[in-house]
Amino acid sequence: MDAFLAQLWIARWPLFDGFLMTIGISVGAIVFGTILGCIVGIQLVFAPLWLRLPFRAYVDIMRGTPLLVLILAAFYIPAVMGLSLSAAQAGTLALGLFAGAHIGELVRGSLQAIPPGQIEAGRSIGLTFPQILANVLLPQALRTSLPPWINTGVELIKGSSLLSMIGVGELLLKSQEVIGRNFMTIQFYVFAGILYLLVNVTLDLLGKSLERRLGARL
Repeated sequence: MDAFLAQLWIARWPLFDGFLMTIGISVGAIVFGTILGCIVGIQLVFAPLWLRLPFRAYVDIMRGTPLLVLILAAFYIPAVMGLSLSAAQAGTLALGLFAGAHIGELVRGSLQAIPPGQIEAGRSIGLTFPQILANVLLPQALRTSLPPWINTGVELIKGSSLLSMIGVGELLLKSQEVIGRNFMTIQFYVFAGILYLLVNVTLDLLGKSLERRLGARL
């Protein structure tokens, strides 16, 4: 244990940098995926058929493709097209697109679960459709889709470990680099696993707190 603690102290800054990279990419992907997912979910429910079809194709393709394949595609395809993306940017894009498809399905299901009469009631008091969407439908959809949204966030944080495959200096890659110097494989993998667990537990607790607050208001 003393030897591990000594090596952990030596490697504290690389591991801290990797931890921050994991958090930064995960937060960026969750925000991007949530915004994209809300747009996708709304289009899947209310858009005309010709506009729904591309969004449905996007959701089905993203959900049916392994996350590692999406990461590799986001890293290599832009380079072939002449676009310059760093490994971190490509990883955030891949995770965000993956999250957008899953969150889009969550929003779609939540919106379709709301009784249609609420839309008619909103129109009867003079609300426009954007007002009905913002003030009546989305708050209810947010409340019902929050628990699975938390699960999607947890999956993104765990999925960020795959970004080491394209050279992103996140927690797993930094841990592997440290292991390559001191050969304490089990100790540092367990330590990295504990950090991932702490982040996911924190996200879960924050989500449940937000769910209680929303439940008290709705």
